[in-house]
Amino acid sequence: MKLPIVAYGDPILRKKAPAIEPEEYPHLAALIENMYETMYAARGIGLAAPQVGFSIRLFIVDASPFEDEDPELKGFKKVFINAAVLEETGEEWAFNEGCLSIPDIREDVYRGPVIRLSYYDEDWKHHEETFSGMVARIIQHEYDHIEGKLFIDKLSPLRKRLIQKKLNDISRGIVDVDYKMKFPAVKKGR
Repeated sequence: MKLPIVAYGDPILRKKAPAIEPEEYPHLAALIENMYETMYAARGIGLAAPQVGFSIRLFIVDASPFEDEDPELKGFKKVFINAAVLEETGEEWAFNEGCLSIPDIREDVYRGPVIRLSYYDEDWKHHEETFSGMVARIIQHEYDHIEGKLFIDKLSPLRKRLIQKKLNDISRGIVDVDYKMKFPAVKKGR
């Protein structure tokens, strides 16, 4: 089932998501399946639970759209539960990022090229792995979502001012996308 993607301006995107336990979410597999369906329908490469209205430490990644540039990304599809970045290393590099919750805005964002991550997979098996390059970047972007951060937070104050009107429009639902979105409630004047 495709879920609506939460738009910029919704407070859930700014909350640090709490860790979860298996018994708290007996239908977690269904949520993960719905998140993949939602992500693919919106042509995304990653999606975090807060982006579909669940403030929990869960995100998914499918880096295979970049396999032409990097054959190692072929079939890279993972679920990350209760992830924690243990280390970020290397000289930061820029890449033009976008976000399904902030449609029609793409900006160069600097991130470290290598991260070490602790997480659980969908079977609740613990992993501690090192990721690099494009996979590390995608993971960092999604990880930011469960930390209550957005890629635009990494922009300079000038760049933020230049895109502020677009951000305001998104939060008011003035955006043209071909996937279902949930916009923040707009307060009406008296």
